[in-house]
Amino acid sequence: MSEIIAVANQKGGVGKTTTAVNLAASLALAEKNVLLIDFDPQSNATTSLGFRRSDIEFDIYHVLVGSKKLSQIIQETEMPYMHLVPSNIGLVGLEKEFYDKRTSGRELLLKKAIEEIKHLYDFIIIDSPPALGPLTINALSASDSVIIPIQCEFFALEGLAQLLSTIKLLQDNINPHLKIKGFLPTMYSSQNNLSKQVFADLSQHFNAKLFKNSGDKENPYVIIPRSVKLAESPSFGKPILLYDVKSNGSIAYQNLAQSILCGA
Repeated sequence: MSEIIAVANQKGGVGKTTTAVNLAASLALAEKNVLLIDFDPQSNATTSLGFRRSDIEFDIYHVLVGSKKLSQIIQETEMPYMHLVPSNIGLVGLEKEFYDKRTSGRELLLKKAIEEIKHLYDFIIIDSPPALGPLTINALSASDSVIIPIQCEFFALEGLAQLLSTIKLLQDNINPHLKIKGFLPTMYSSQNNLSKQVFADLSQHFNAKLFKNSGDKENPYVIIPRSVKLAESPSFGKPILLYDVKSNGSIAYQNLAQSILCGA
């Protein structure tokens, strides 16, 4: 059975795309068949894996408007076991069309598209845009669970109530099986008191939903560090595993994948 995981937070700059790309790569390293769906009009996940948007003729937009099937646009990546569904700025137009036409069943377009290929993958990871619009609703409606990256900086928890409210609304009306997979602290600095305070707040309110490092008593939780290497790797078109496998960012995402594989 394939597991579909959305990575979502309406705040920008929290490490959402970094998480989607590097979690997918880390699961692929464990020899799981993984499909990463770039569902953000900014298409940062696409470029993070070395694809030039101008070189891709068809993308997720063409699937949603019905001119292509998902299987027809899937791209192979440098990582064995890992495939990509690319995105493009054209998704912005589709989102506007959702609002203008109130398209019937618009919340389930991605879910219906995934049905064709989901049996081919162990995990499908969806990188959603930084907004609670129709695209994010589609991503959450298609998913079994959601990972919520939380930046360990000021205002980190701002807007979280709105996201949780949206998830509850979807659970009640569209996707009763949707679960919160976990909250993922990102951009953490052990030298920064604010980072420590934000993590303390997270662990106080959501301890049961933090990813655990099994067998590591010194670092019992999966925390994504602030990392120059993580920040650099997209500009080289590589996940952190292929850019610097021994970096602390690479190890953190491998720990996240391991936590998920162990049933987090």
